[in-house]
Amino acid sequence: MNNKKKTVYIGLSADALHHGHMGLLEKGREYGDLIIGLFTDEAISTFKRLPYLNYEQRKKILLNFKGVKKVVPQPVHDYSINLKKFKPDFMIHGDDWKTGYMKEFRDNCIKVLKSYGGKLIEVKYTKGVSSSAFIDQLNAITITPDIRRATLKRLINTKKISRFIESHNPISAIIAENTYYNKNGIRVGFDGFWSSSLTDSTALGKPDNESLANSQRLLSIDQIFDVTSKPLIFDGDTGGQIDHLDMKIKSMERLGISAVIFEDKTGLKQNSLFKNTSNQQQEDKDKFAKKLKIAKKAQRSDDFMVIARIESFILGKGLNDALNRADSYIGSGADGIMIHSKSDTPDEIFSFSKKFKSKHSNIPLVCVPSTYNQVKEKQLEERGFNIVIYANHMLRAAYPAMRKVALEILKNSRSKEANKYLYPINDILNLIPGAK
Repeated sequence: MNNKKKTVYIGLSADALHHGHMGLLEKGREYGDLIIGLFTDEAISTFKRLPYLNYEQRKKILLNFKGVKKVVPQPVHDYSINLKKFKPDFMIHGDDWKTGYMKEFRDNCIKVLKSYGGKLIEVKYTKGVSSSAFIDQLNAITITPDIRRATLKRLINTKKISRFIESHNPISAIIAENTYYNKNGIRVGFDGFWSSSLTDSTALGKPDNESLANSQRLLSIDQIFDVTSKPLIFDGDTGGQIDHLDMKIKSMERLGISAVIFEDKTGLKQNSLFKNTSNQQQEDKDKFAKKLKIAKKAQRSDDFMVIARIESFILGKGLNDALNRADSYIGSGADGIMIHSKSDTPDEIFSFSKKFKSKHSNIPLVCVPSTYNQVKEKQLEERGFNIVIYANHMLRAAYPAMRKVALEILKNSRSKEANKYLYPINDILNLIPGAK
């Protein structure tokens, strides 16, 4: 029987090929020439973390396998879209999609195949292997400053919106990196960390006024990077003295930090969320633009990003001032804009994003919904935001928990009553790699 002209469709992520994938390819070769529907980076990022290898790298690998005649992009999780387009004689898939959220995709494929006379072949699912787990281990072993630093730009180019959460020490970062929520087959997690000057200072019992040395904060990040693999955005406050920018940028790049955000205020730094900001001053637009230009000149890697944080809404300057500053900062080389607000609704940042994105559609836009926290990520995505930062939640969660436990011990002269508030010791041991 001559099967050379028959075509076989197999959908793969192919970020970490294992013997289960080899079995699919071997089975496919028995029926004809292989068309691989390779999930795009964007498609993969909708149901698990960003792939270790990008699309072109994965495609190049697959094209070198015997029997693979074509590799085509699969932009969504539903294989039936490509079946309609390429009309293969056969489709091969593991038998693990007969139940759960994948059943709908299976039904769609069967319907399309039946419409033109194609056939579905299912092979026994290979148990005991997990591409996601393998990639997590691979990232932990092989992550380098260059790879980590470049991840943020990959996220921006791949995902519609990326979520970052404050991590003020290694244990908070480990929790952030390994916390996922599974909903209808989609594994939702945090894409990276936010190094907040507020929580870094508070964790060390110091005020949030740039009194904490940059070297101390970078030491903490170095410790976080020892035990994690995801990218980090650094809260650079005002940036400090212009003469020190070159050294600061180089230190951040060397560690593997992906981006720094500088805010356009001047004088003694005070937190923007204070109710009374009458004694806070916004930096002259041209002076801040010059600072951004110097920061961009100092960087050595094309992957590093300098993002300008605009405080116009915080200081009552209004929309036009914010937009004018955004134009100026982008003109000076800023890689992105963070629009800040302490309003209890997202109305003013939405008014900004609408006009900003109509003019600068390709410039990343960042928001920090600390006070307008009723807004959903989908709403932010629809209005052009590329990054959402949950800027202080890990430390704010830890404080009441620690205080509650301390009071229970004092109240009862023992710790038994505090057990209900405590994370089990065995879970702590399992959380830390190599603890057993």
